[in-house]
Amino acid sequence: MTYTITVLPGDGIGIEVTEQATAVIHDIGKKCGHDFYLREALMGGCAIDKTGTPLPEETLALCKASDAVLLGAVGGPEWETLPGNLRPEAGLLAIRAGLGLYANLRPAVIYPALKNASPLRPDIISGGVDILVVRELTGGIYFGERGRKTLPDGIETAFDTEQYSTLEVERIARVGFEAARKRKKKLMSVDKANILESSRLWRETILKIAPDYPDVELSHMYVDNAAMQLVRNPKQFDVIVTSNIFGDILSDEASQITGSIGMLQSASLGSGTLGLYEPVHGSAPDIAGKDLANPIATILSVAMLLRYSLSLEAEAELIERAVESVLDNGFRTPDIRSENTKIVGTGEMGRLIREAINAL
Repeated sequence: MTYTITVLPGDGIGIEVTEQATAVIHDIGKKCGHDFYLREALMGGCAIDKTGTPLPEETLALCKASDAVLLGAVGGPEWETLPGNLRPEAGLLAIRAGLGLYANLRPAVIYPALKNASPLRPDIISGGVDILVVRELTGGIYFGERGRKTLPDGIETAFDTEQYSTLEVERIARVGFEAARKRKKKLMSVDKANILESSRLWRETILKIAPDYPDVELSHMYVDNAAMQLVRNPKQFDVIVTSNIFGDILSDEASQITGSIGMLQSASLGSGTLGLYEPVHGSAPDIAGKDLANPIATILSVAMLLRYSLSLEAEAELIERAVESVLDNGFRTPDIRSENTKIVGTGEMGRLIREAINAL
């Protein structure tokens, strides 16, 4: 069977990290007897430069005709002066909507070998941290009505609307419940129901479907408290389900307690098997082309791609074990360096992981 994967390297370090990730895909194919057909397409700033839009129709069509999509990163200072709908980041919103991807899964794991890289005290993270943030991806304030207007006195105002339907809440909640069933059977719903009407609907809807999952322990937390608890006692969390904007913020916070945003992968899923897989980090233009970027998040995104879109669980675990093996052997990119470790660049880290895959 041949699997078709569309690769969107994007901008900045996205080009470097996807190069390492696609090399891993090829090695997995050779080792495990799979045929992967990879094709590249434009998205982000590079697409703006060549086509005038961050997500060309041709790119979206290729993605829709794929088994999975792998994205590097988009954005950079050279496009920051463009109107909002023409910036690279607008391509992210467009591809998620275009592919019907409403659920974003972001694991935050502290590897034993990287416990010293976490900014949290050893006693707080002892025993390990393993959190999965399930973020609603196509609703809420990022997709609500927005605009500007000038008041009679000449003062300019701006507004962005937070809006959710029961359908949107129910489908993301079920993703959270199903994920919790496969882990520790604990689901934390994060909202701001003491203030926001949209959050009250969120909580009411989740409570209505909770009886369908009697084996999952459901709890609720306000987002401000959740932000505090993630650094105070992260081990209390297993699966967190939350809205678009809250998930955006909390998943980035969770990534930092692991030691580096360069370690964190993500999956964006819809109702079918087609998914978009990408590292949590951005395009980091300040280190682009310098062989400094950490490719591990993108390589781990490949593991999620194999698991969720292609149902290749053994192959996904092979990548994860290879990454852990390289870390256990003391190899680090600059962002996760610590005492008595061996610092390597983007390309060498990718090579070491592929070497470990072939040795397992």
